[in-house]
Amino acid sequence: MAFMNLLDISGSALTASRLRMDVISENIANAQTTRTENGGPYRRKMVTYECADTPSTFQSMVDEKLAAEPRGVKATGIVEDQTPFPEKYDPTSPDADARGYVRRPNVDLMKETVDMMAVARTYNTNLTALETVKDMAAKALEMGR
Repeated sequence: MAFMNLLDISGSALTASRLRMDVISENIANAQTTRTENGGPYRRKMVTYECADTPSTFQSMVDEKLAAEPRGVKATGIVEDQTPFPEKYDPTSPDADARGYVRRPNVDLMKETVDMMAVARTYNTNLTALETVKDMAAKALEMGR
């Protein structure tokens, strides 16, 4: 496998991880937001991934498997979590409904913290892989002198 392929794979993973960290940070920042511009509480967001350069035909899938070339990862979008909003009884809130309940964001801070820890580890792992490939390329150039 060429060094450039390894750099592309680690680079794509770093880019996707960075986007996921940004989305998790947005979720944490809005964990108490009960009113958005859409009128309801903030809805948790998640990043979706897929293999970069996903083949579109059966023949290209076969060719990919035969070549066994890793392609990296790409973020395909940001989707909203459709779990229901939890409700809290607070009749004094301006966001309370007729029954006195306020719909809260569907953001679980514990889940977001665990997700952030996982993506930080993924980011660091890919950064280490990138540094290793860079060091291997430097050693190969030294040997060629």
